[in-house]
Amino acid sequence: MSEVKNEKIAILGGGNIGMALARGLVASGKYNKDQISLTRRRKRNVDAIVQEGFPGTQSNADAVIDANIVILAILPQTLNEVLDEIRDNLTHDQLIITVISGVTTQNIKDYLQMNVPVVKAMPNTAIAIRQSMTCIAAKTSDYSNIDKTDELFQTVGDTIVIDEDQMTAATALCACGVAFFLRFIRAASQGGTEIGFHSHDALKMSIQTALGAVSLLQTNNSHPEDEIDKVTSPKGCTIAGLNEMEHQGFSSALIKGIIHANDKAGGLYC
Repeated sequence: MSEVKNEKIAILGGGNIGMALARGLVASGKYNKDQISLTRRRKRNVDAIVQEGFPGTQSNADAVIDANIVILAILPQTLNEVLDEIRDNLTHDQLIITVISGVTTQNIKDYLQMNVPVVKAMPNTAIAIRQSMTCIAAKTSDYSNIDKTDELFQTVGDTIVIDEDQMTAATALCACGVAFFLRFIRAASQGGTEIGFHSHDALKMSIQTALGAVSLLQTNNSHPEDEIDKVTSPKGCTIAGLNEMEHQGFSSALIKGIIHANDKAGGLYC
């Protein structure tokens, strides 16, 4: 059993990412539910948070009082409004972590006009099952908080520290990427149905095949092409299928999708 940490976390925005993070932190054994408060605008959503055992409130200002860590998990369009709400209740010894797409640490510092440490983290929804890929970055002045942020998100998956100017790209590849890989699995299962399997069987087979492919890369520490070569025999069905996918633009479509997501993510906060 992990030792429970003696600190409080306020997650402003108890939506999909906020709730996923809260559940993952509790699942890690390092935090209890009563240490993690979450906010939502609507009372019925707050009620759902409370019913799950977490402290919930509609007041962002109240949530940050006595919190050691304040996590901003809101929409980019509402950031300035929320910062206005909490500014008077923030202290210099608190750590602000933003998981907002398109928002830099400097954006937050400039708006608050106060000397409070800010770290950027970009997780994905697999946080809920402690399988997130979270990218972390900070300005040089706040770099001492990288380790603390990294430790926090290590409880809910794997992490990597990157330069902050790479954060928009990380959003496209890792945060949006969950949906991209899920769409591939969905397409594979549809293909399986077309060639004769019941849809639920085709989906089960596609999921396990995808899981096996990922496990091969992790276990063997290999490149995807190395594993592809092991299943592509001369004049075989695998290479025929791969070539047809490439003729139809499979790799190109995925690459273009990631680039387009990157471009979109860069303009979410104005």
